[in-house]
Amino acid sequence: MINEDLIKEYNELYKKEGYIKYLRKFIGHAPILSCGCGVIIENDKGEILLQKRKDNGKWAILGGAMEMGETYEEAIRREVKEEASLTLGKLDIFKIYSGKDCIIEYPNGDICFGVGVICITKDFDGEIVNQKEEVLEHRFFSKDEIPENLNKYDDKIIYYWVESKR
Repeated sequence: MINEDLIKEYNELYKKEGYIKYLRKFIGHAPILSCGCGVIIENDKGEILLQKRKDNGKWAILGGAMEMGETYEEAIRREVKEEASLTLGKLDIFKIYSGKDCIIEYPNGDICFGVGVICITKDFDGEIVNQKEEVLEHRFFSKDEIPENLNKYDDKIIYYWVESKR
């Protein structure tokens, strides 16, 4: 039986910085297993929304790490709201990623093995607002205009999307 009060107590601890940053205080840069959740957002022209990450200047899909007790859909919705101020409607599973290609080393030296649950949607609302802490820019790209400087973890996801459009 899951103790809901205990999860609530831990989530209060993580609220300011998030579970992963909280965990890093104890383990430093050591490899950890995490579940990343992301979303391919398409506009009515069939273009994909990408964000330019502040930590490495590379283009990626929107998303991030799942917090304690969240579903993958809750994590995706939270991350998109935080990163772009958009509200998402219906989400469909696009692909689940795992394996050696999912080992990520961040610019600060943190290492994660990130199993990725990736959804896709055309159902979103709101005006895009850049979240200045993590994001430099948001932009829609057609399948033929995908930028070259893609985030390593996201490139497979983005190219899989491109192939699905052909």
